[in-house]
Amino acid sequence: MPVSTTATASGLCAFVDASPSPFHVVRTVAAELEGHGFTELPEREPWTDGGSGRYFVVRGGSLVAWAGAADGPAAHPFRVVGAHTDSPNLRVKQHPDLASAGWQLVGLEPYGGALLNSWLDRELGISGRLSLRDGDVVRERLVRIDEPLLRVPQLAIHLSEDRRGVTLDPQRHVNAVWGVGGEPRSFLEYVAERSGVDPRAVLGWELMTHDLSPSVLVGRDRDLVSAPRLDNQGTCYAGLRALLAAVEDPGAATPVLAMFDHEEVGSQSDRGAQSDLLPAVLERIVLARGGGRSEYLAALAGSVCASGDMAHATHPNYPERHEPAHRIEVNGGPVLKVNQNLRYATDAAGAGAFALACARAGVPLQRYVHRADLPCGSTIGPMTAARTGMPVADVGAPQLAMHSARELMGADDVTSYAEALAAFLTPAKSIPGNEG
Repeated sequence: MPVSTTATASGLCAFVDASPSPFHVVRTVAAELEGHGFTELPEREPWTDGGSGRYFVVRGGSLVAWAGAADGPAAHPFRVVGAHTDSPNLRVKQHPDLASAGWQLVGLEPYGGALLNSWLDRELGISGRLSLRDGDVVRERLVRIDEPLLRVPQLAIHLSEDRRGVTLDPQRHVNAVWGVGGEPRSFLEYVAERSGVDPRAVLGWELMTHDLSPSVLVGRDRDLVSAPRLDNQGTCYAGLRALLAAVEDPGAATPVLAMFDHEEVGSQSDRGAQSDLLPAVLERIVLARGGGRSEYLAALAGSVCASGDMAHATHPNYPERHEPAHRIEVNGGPVLKVNQNLRYATDAAGAGAFALACARAGVPLQRYVHRADLPCGSTIGPMTAARTGMPVADVGAPQLAMHSARELMGADDVTSYAEALAAFLTPAKSIPGNEG
């Protein structure tokens, strides 16, 4: 199945609109995987299979999927595309019910490096998950309320000291209004009732806001995608399309898609990229093939990872904020990201593997370097390299307005990004490793 016929800008828009939280990203991906013959494997049960066939594992807001060849050796190497499912937003506090000046408020807390001003004066819905008591068992319920429930109001310019607005205090200025007058209402009880559960059964929650405006194609020629959460659902979507293409035309390695939660806050959790999720799954694949620890380590030594995250396109209003010799164009092809201080993990071996994949896919490759006098962001790349010993290429698709409530990328880049990742997952011959 050629990627070019399945990975489209409109497909990305539909994917993002279906996935307002990391848990919904996982559900969206899992549903499509199951439609293509993949089977979910529970982590808590022994894997009698898993070495060959199509499988995936879910851990909260994270997912790992792979397709093993029936005749693959135990030490068969992996090609891994990594991504993250979370995006910066405003999340509901543990005691969210507040009141001020006659308004009923919901207490919100910024998650990740959200551009706070972009969240003001937007109609916001609620999504995430609830933990529920069912007798002596804890169960999970996904939550999604796609109604204009919350709004964080801007301060009028007439009330600011210099008529330039205010610097937002994340403690005081991002609480949302959701009512005025009348009897106070418990926000969590409201969410539980709307989700069809008894509020008394709620034991815990991870709830977050999402922009209700749909993803759209914009611009004179409709060649741009305006959407929330492109960082990093743009990679989740491209990686999914790439994996589905790879299983139809397998190469010389086992293709793996690893999507992690919590990248925006450091990845240090049970399901983040610093967890044991990916190494544990890869080792269990080798064990299911009949191998042992030695074969697992040999498989890792021949494996390579493309750590996919979105990349900074050169901003037309702020070109001086970019490295002058490294202009990045929207609709100019995938981006290879390099940082000498290893904020990105790209080394020569990883760069070579991804550059070759782009050449095989027939898509242009752009190379990004951050200005040396500005702090550089990071990705799951460095920690994946450290946890597995794989060479890593940090890659992405170019975009503007990263970490805004609404972001912008090129429509053509959706397809070229997926095509490059598909070629990366299906190496034709030997895999670059740690040769001397």
